[in-house]
Amino acid sequence: MATIKKSILNKLYIVVVLMTLFFIAIIGRIVNIQYAQGDKYRKLFVESTVKNDTIFSNRGNVYAADGNLLATSMYKYTIRMDLLAVKSSVFEKNINALSKSLSALLGKPTSYYQEKLRTARKRKNRYLLIARNIGYNDYVKMKQFPIFRLGAYKGGFITEQKTIRVLPIGKIAERTIGYDDYRGGAGIEGAFADYLEGENGWRLKQKIAKGQWKPINDVNEKEPIDGRDVITTIDINIKDITHHALLRQLEYFEAEHGCAVVMEVETGEVKAISNLGKTSKGTYYEKRNYAVWESHEPGSTFKLASLMVALDDKVIDTSTVVDTGNGILMIHGKKVEDSHRGGYGKISAARAFEVSSNVGIVKLIRKEYDHQPQKFVDKINSFGLNDKIGVQIKGEGTPVIPTPKDKKTWYKTTLEWMAWGYGVSLTPLQILTFYNAVANDGQLVQPRFVKELRAQNKTEKVFEKVIVKERIASQETIDKVKKVMENVVKRGTASAIYSPNFSMAGKTGTAKKLVLGYRNTEGKYIKAHYSNQLYVASFAGFFPANNPKYSCIVVIHEPKKEKGYYGATVAAPVFKEIAQKIYTSTVINVQNVSDTPTFTDINKLYQEFDKDVLKTHKEMPNVKGMPGMDAVSLLENIGLKVKFTGSGKVKSQSKRKGTLLKKGDIIILKLS
Repeated sequence: MATIKKSILNKLYIVVVLMTLFFIAIIGRIVNIQYAQGDKYRKLFVESTVKNDTIFSNRGNVYAADGNLLATSMYKYTIRMDLLAVKSSVFEKNINALSKSLSALLGKPTSYYQEKLRTARKRKNRYLLIARNIGYNDYVKMKQFPIFRLGAYKGGFITEQKTIRVLPIGKIAERTIGYDDYRGGAGIEGAFADYLEGENGWRLKQKIAKGQWKPINDVNEKEPIDGRDVITTIDINIKDITHHALLRQLEYFEAEHGCAVVMEVETGEVKAISNLGKTSKGTYYEKRNYAVWESHEPGSTFKLASLMVALDDKVIDTSTVVDTGNGILMIHGKKVEDSHRGGYGKISAARAFEVSSNVGIVKLIRKEYDHQPQKFVDKINSFGLNDKIGVQIKGEGTPVIPTPKDKKTWYKTTLEWMAWGYGVSLTPLQILTFYNAVANDGQLVQPRFVKELRAQNKTEKVFEKVIVKERIASQETIDKVKKVMENVVKRGTASAIYSPNFSMAGKTGTAKKLVLGYRNTEGKYIKAHYSNQLYVASFAGFFPANNPKYSCIVVIHEPKKEKGYYGATVAAPVFKEIAQKIYTSTVINVQNVSDTPTFTDINKLYQEFDKDVLKTHKEMPNVKGMPGMDAVSLLENIGLKVKFTGSGKVKSQSKRKGTLLKKGDIIILKLS
């Protein structure tokens, strides 16, 4: 018995010792966790339950030259509610009033919100979604609703703020304004991303049930600082005119894509740029920045450079006679052909340019430079055509001007093909920059999209006019080519757009598109060739012809051949519409600019029109569906005062068609 008792006691002692050691280990572990590793575990706890939530700053605004917003950031708010933060007495007293307020703002019945709030309170929901992505005005209203006005702690009002980028003028100039996000950095937004970007703020959030995070405080720990603003050179009126003129022509000719650019001659400021590409549904949108990016063979618009080389070297004059024969010239087995069947016979160099005789231009250049092609190329390069122009936005295409020094790209016919715009490659903006230099009496200026940078309405940086080259050719040469360009419109290939009311000068261009080598469906290899179905139609020039204010280029790719494909038919009418509407919609602005002529005849016509217009227009016309700028111009010319909102085409008008009018009546238009 004693032996058994002793055995039990021994086992008990062992158990006691083991338990003691176990408790000592636990206490040691607790001490270790609490003190030795306390900071580590406290940090892990905080990290798992509390976090710094980034509050992204607003990017700076992008403005047009006249102060209109082109791009801006807007706050959007998500509203949630912590039902447990509200006292029962407060909840019961105000739930009906809160439900009515939510119903009035958000549209659902009062009973819906009463049931939703009561159910959420029973389930002890501390993060109930009330509304998502509401605007700032609705957010301010909601903050003053019953219960919510008590704030986060007593009213359970939780807000989550984010910003989105919006374009107030819609899709117009979307690609030029650009973006800086997952798609990359395009346009002005991409080029000035560092300047537009602000400084982010942050606020503390605590983890609650179901993995959700709730703000700890009503206010941010650090407020975000908004980015700075960019003031562009874009003129909204000219941009609207350019966009719709190009769009109408693309739609009519069912073209693949096209672009148009308007530049202020003296300063190089780009006043309008439109780039429209065709979708699979046949509609058009700002697909790529073709004017800046797309390098292509220009065709006959390059003849201006060829003519200027020979004139400036004084190897020909505008009166030099060239025999175009029957309009066909064979060179090393390759054919140069005029569009006019039978040729033009013997004509002057000026006339060869005016009627865009390929044979005439090629013969003139071949005679003087066939034995010294490098001299021709060097002169072309002196015009700045072989270098990028260095625009302020990304993605400028690389110009290609062949040289005899490169035997791999120089062939027996290269010089002759260059003379009429083949074998070279330039972007529309590069071509326009050259034409703008001619309009600017030979001074080559860099195109500008941005005028200045501002912070808190204070100018930080101004982008001044950049002169790339003081003079690309002699004044004598410039004067001569200006005259022949004016005659292109008066009596040459662009005579269809001539107007006695305002002057224009320019050059048409029609180029076949090069189709690269490929294998057809039968596996047969088709060599690279110039297509007889795909064309590029263009027109480049300036206006007014005698003292240019604006230069402009229009380039349209792959118009439907059955409807037309020549530059004079497809591109020139767009140029005329742009010029005409700028004349009529900004007459005063054009005249007030220094060194710009006063259009006496146009002013006289306007004054006579203004006196008599209400005699023939006593009733309100229907302007629905018209482009906004057209409608405004029409109604103001009738003697009415026009106010409008939005951009694009007229959606509605404040006075019905047929309403009797009197001079000075106010008309309100809503644009789509």
